[in-house]
Amino acid sequence: MVSCFARQNEVFEVREMPSSVEYAVDLQRRHCDCGYFQVDRFSCRHVFACCANQRLDWQVYVHEVYRMDEIRKVYRARFRPLGNPTTWPVYGGQRMIPNPSLKRVTKGRTKQTRFLNEMDTRSMRGPRCCRLCGVEGHSRSRCPQRAGTSAREADPP
Repeated sequence: MVSCFARQNEVFEVREMPSSVEYAVDLQRRHCDCGYFQVDRFSCRHVFACCANQRLDWQVYVHEVYRMDEIRKVYRARFRPLGNPTTWPVYGGQRMIPNPSLKRVTKGRTKQTRFLNEMDTRSMRGPRCCRLCGVEGHSRSRCPQRAGTSAREADPP
């Protein structure tokens, strides 16, 4: 829903229906409370709602970088084909040596990247203990008794 405050100054208030959040839109200053209009120079849905409600030309409020003629200018320049890489001249510049400690490990479980809070600390949950033998310091999958029981089960007495 769009409320007109000053049509001559192009100042409006847009209320989104399901959430009833209100946004002030100033078309002259190209400002909207959502932030998209002034930061990304992108005409947000609130601007389009004002234009539709007041029967204004919405294309006036679209920044030049988003217009098709500007996008076509990017691809107007000619690109040279790269050709076969085996025919390229040998590179004689500096070599990049990657840091092996920063290399992403592809095997195994990925490392946790989220920040831990007080609920995640081990001290509150208690130490990890094995559900098979009850000893602290290892889990059921790494239990030494588990390896022993499978060997004993294979050879009955």
